[in-house]
Amino acid sequence: MQYDLIIVGAGAAGLFAAARAAECGCRTLLLEKNNQAGVKILMSGGTRCNITHATDQLGIAAAFAKFDRKQADFLRSSLAALPPERVIELLEAQNVRTKVEDTGKIFPVSNKAIDVRDALLNRAIDYGAVIQVNQSVQSVRREADAFILDTVAGSFTARRLLITSGGQSYPGCGTTGDGYGWARQFGHTIVNPVPALTPVTTDEAWVRDLKGITLPDAALSIVRYDPAREVTGYSAKQFLDTRRSSLLFTHFGLSGPAALDISRVITRDRDRSQLRLVCDFLPQTGFEQFQTQLANAFRDGGRKQVGSIMPEFGPKRLAETSLACCEILPETRAAEVSKKQVRRLAAFLKACIIPISGTLGFKKAEVTAGGVSLDEVDSRTMQSKLIDGLYFAGEVLDIDGPIGGFNFQAAFSTGWLAGQSAASSG
Repeated sequence: MQYDLIIVGAGAAGLFAAARAAECGCRTLLLEKNNQAGVKILMSGGTRCNITHATDQLGIAAAFAKFDRKQADFLRSSLAALPPERVIELLEAQNVRTKVEDTGKIFPVSNKAIDVRDALLNRAIDYGAVIQVNQSVQSVRREADAFILDTVAGSFTARRLLITSGGQSYPGCGTTGDGYGWARQFGHTIVNPVPALTPVTTDEAWVRDLKGITLPDAALSIVRYDPAREVTGYSAKQFLDTRRSSLLFTHFGLSGPAALDISRVITRDRDRSQLRLVCDFLPQTGFEQFQTQLANAFRDGGRKQVGSIMPEFGPKRLAETSLACCEILPETRAAEVSKKQVRRLAAFLKACIIPISGTLGFKKAEVTAGGVSLDEVDSRTMQSKLIDGLYFAGEVLDIDGPIGGFNFQAAFSTGWLAGQSAASSG
């Protein structure tokens, strides 16, 4: 069979692209190296699949702009072509009901990622796209007006080629950066890929001892080490980035949305040993206000032990750790705590400085920062500016946003626009 379009990579972008291209009358072949489509979809959101976020296309763009204005501007055309509400409509038309959680994240009501994957897969098949798995592409070349792809099973030819093979995050899913090599082969620039949305590691023993503790609201900031500031404290002017969300203490360091979102700054920095986290475990209260609350609690506590008062300000284990790190015995009477000790406790809970040893890298990264340079791709069509008939979509591009369904939305939208553009290019 002769194909108009070959798509490489049956992930979020590839499945949307295949369905849209086929819907537009394009003879479409989707190749996947794994033994099934959408492997990363199946793993996402703890196997629940955070589909998108409860906002409109402008809200999605604004979220990306907090990371990178250039990426936000690049996404405007694709988000206009396929906004979040349209994604939900398409899934619900495939009998996948959705729900919005308190965080704004949108999941399937079933809490099963496989329902999302199957809906996207079936939609592509229903429109006539041909999907072949276990098709690892060995080489890509262009001869005359055609792209020729050699796989483990044979060769395939089409006039147009769309690369949706992903980045390097979760390499166990088959996303091992194959698309970068093909893009370079056609003259494209690759912005150095680094892990993003990956857990942060530290050698601080007390952090690891708190494993399993979740703070529903915490603010993390990144600063560059300054010996003088270790005593006087860092100001907002020194912050390289700040993220506020839930935070999880783990046996290796920190995870949860706040840590994952800020990890991009760490992985992009060439001298990570000089980076520090400034952690505000109680961001809903200002420093001076919290210090006053703490002082009043101790004054009113009188003969009570401080160990029984501190849990009023956070999880018991964190309260115990704060006392230990500030060298205050938990059996100390509240009225005996000095002003200096109150300030130390306030500083620990409001501006705790944690050295960073690194991250868990690509192995646990939810997305890749870096990829095919956006300067060389037409955002209105997703076609290469260097090679006619060559398209890119999804994580293979230099696009990465915050946690919360934003990256899936970017993949869906760029895939949709690429499939539509390729189908209409004649």
